[in-house]
Amino acid sequence: MATPRLLGYLFIFSVIFIVTYANQQKPSLKESTESEEDYQETADASSDDLLYYKQNDLYHHPPKHYQCHSCDPPHCINPATCYNAVQCWKSRVRESSGLESVSRGCTVKSEQLLFLCKTPSFGTQHKRHASGQYRVECCEGDFCNNGTFPELAPVLVEAFGQDSDNFLYGVKMVGAILGPIIILALIGTMVMFCMKKIHRNRLCNEARLDTEQYYVTDELLRATAAGDSTLREYLEHTMTSGSGSGFPLLVQRTMAKQIALMECIGKGRYGEVWRGQWHGENIAVKIFYSKDEASWTRETEIYSTVLLRHENILGYIGSDIASRNSITHMWLITHYHQFGSLYDYLNHTTLNYPQLMLICLSIINGIVHLHTEIFGTQGKKPAIAHRDIKTKNILVKLDGTCSIADFGLAVMHTQATDLLDIASNPRVGTKRYMPPEVLDESMRMTQFDSFRRADIYSLGLVFWEVCRRVVSNGIVEDYKPPFYDVVPSDPSFEDMRKVVCIDQQRPNIPNRWASDLILSGMAKLIKESWHQNATVRLPALRLKKSLMKLATIDNLISVEDYEMCV
Repeated sequence: MATPRLLGYLFIFSVIFIVTYANQQKPSLKESTESEEDYQETADASSDDLLYYKQNDLYHHPPKHYQCHSCDPPHCINPATCYNAVQCWKSRVRESSGLESVSRGCTVKSEQLLFLCKTPSFGTQHKRHASGQYRVECCEGDFCNNGTFPELAPVLVEAFGQDSDNFLYGVKMVGAILGPIIILALIGTMVMFCMKKIHRNRLCNEARLDTEQYYVTDELLRATAAGDSTLREYLEHTMTSGSGSGFPLLVQRTMAKQIALMECIGKGRYGEVWRGQWHGENIAVKIFYSKDEASWTRETEIYSTVLLRHENILGYIGSDIASRNSITHMWLITHYHQFGSLYDYLNHTTLNYPQLMLICLSIINGIVHLHTEIFGTQGKKPAIAHRDIKTKNILVKLDGTCSIADFGLAVMHTQATDLLDIASNPRVGTKRYMPPEVLDESMRMTQFDSFRRADIYSLGLVFWEVCRRVVSNGIVEDYKPPFYDVVPSDPSFEDMRKVVCIDQQRPNIPNRWASDLILSGMAKLIKESWHQNATVRLPALRLKKSLMKLATIDNLISVEDYEMCV
């Protein structure tokens, strides 16, 4: 396959070289008289004989001295006389522009005779020089250079016209400029082709030798080419398949080798989040520091739960352990959402009513899916409480809906065995979003409902942040986190306990909400969600139904998609 391409490149190179070389040749000149060459040969022969005799005569007899006419070009209108001349001469010169000039003069030194009266261009009317054409006639005798000036051969006629000459010159210049560029481009293309082929062969050899590299199916194998839609279709299929999350474990073991980290899009206390490229698709790579290995283990365990996949839960691809700069890091690979977290989105975006309901309904839809224990043909999904609901752990998708992420603190509960699975993780949740029962340590850690109610409290604060960014009657508040006006930017446990438990304060509800039907309804749900008494708070399913009823006002959004999703 490479041979035809190489032959094609050589053919193009040859054509360019031939055209460039041909253009370097001068246009052929055509003489207007057929007898001019014979005339020149005769003149050259007679001049040679004359000069030969004169040179021999100089050795035996001293030169005579003459008086000659002298005048300057171009018109020779101011005649003068020169003395003690060895020879006299008169000349006619035709410039390359066609202008002619005449002059007379004398040679006072015999050594100059050879250069003036016998030159390579003397009498050669069929040659062209930088100065055009010229002819010099030398003579001996006083004022012998009088009379008419020597005649030049008729003007040479070029075989090509002026337009043709200009065209050929332009072609030559284009060839001189583009020729080297095209040659370098062809050489570069051939080098890149060879390097790509060598690299591909090396990868194939490594793949045969690497016993740990596995692929799921032939479809996934074909997805190795960037831009192929097979991988995207595979991810979308597993997103709603209802099966266990992520790729098989054997595939996950080699994912870190196939991922290129492109840019860091987030950094926190426990790790970093990078945008990566995997088989031409954008993915998110959450890199845990070694001190937070428990969170990576817990998230991997939660994401691997059967029937966890849901449109409002961050899509999970796999987990792996990689080494960077001789430091071991744990990787969690998920779907990538370019809008980032809800926190980032609210900081630079204002919302209308449909956007508000779309965000809130998609969040509560994900919470309901987590809190609900599901039984299916492939197994059962335990009830899961998140324990760290906040805007930074909620991602915004391109369609305006949200997906919940970060399950490092999640707990699982199975109703049949009443088993509460709480991972041993030294990490604590975000203090700003902690409910009062956690801050005053009165929460019953053995009951799963306590964790669900804690999620609802944090969700109420998230809804408050979202509603502040809704434009109502041309008014909208700047984004602020909960309790921004009563605690510092990084509040301590005691700061939050005093504000939430002792003072029982909650974020301020703007007065403008009261006159707005949608925002006033949201304010009511928010107050019921962050109630001081945990048992009074609305369960997630009841909160979802209330939001769907609120969304039907003025048909803000279609709620059909949310009625069947549990």
